[in-house]
Amino acid sequence: MALMYSIDIPLGTEMPKFRLKDPFGKEYFSDELYGEKGLLVIFSCNHCPYALAVWPRVIKIARYARELGINTVVINPNIHPDYPEDAPEKMIEKIKEWGIDFPYLVDETQEVAKAFKAQCTPDIYLFDKDHKLVYHGRIDDNWQDESKVTKEELKEAITNLAEGKPISPVPYPSMGCSIKWRE
Repeated sequence: MALMYSIDIPLGTEMPKFRLKDPFGKEYFSDELYGEKGLLVIFSCNHCPYALAVWPRVIKIARYARELGINTVVINPNIHPDYPEDAPEKMIEKIKEWGIDFPYLVDETQEVAKAFKAQCTPDIYLFDKDHKLVYHGRIDDNWQDESKVTKEELKEAITNLAEGKPISPVPYPSMGCSIKWRE
């Protein structure tokens, strides 16, 4: 697996609009996904060891964010014939196995990942209610072992967004497997 880091995207960047389906065929439009205070967008997949390590945290943080008026959507850009474990039918298995209770969408063409300039799985974006980027970075300071986490940057950003407090303008980049581009 090729290790990649998220790239620097200026805060205040407007969220690209998109329309994607989940693996069951239900369509979602980006503007309809927002909570009262914002939207957490994560590019992830089923097979990357970095993504697998943080999926339980993603599910927990999505529930936490929802309580604060921020919805979550996860988008799988790795719809690639060489990675069958990321196929939509495998996403359905993971939704059931992990109890994912927010949209987990299929980026079949990879156009949405490109519009966001996503680089890795996971790649994490937090937008405010005005659809402006307020955080783009990692979940916390130890992707491998949740019990050794000492700083939860994403949770702090979500809390500060919900409470109208400043969010650290200098996040650490997310890291993970490279997106499996079909070029």
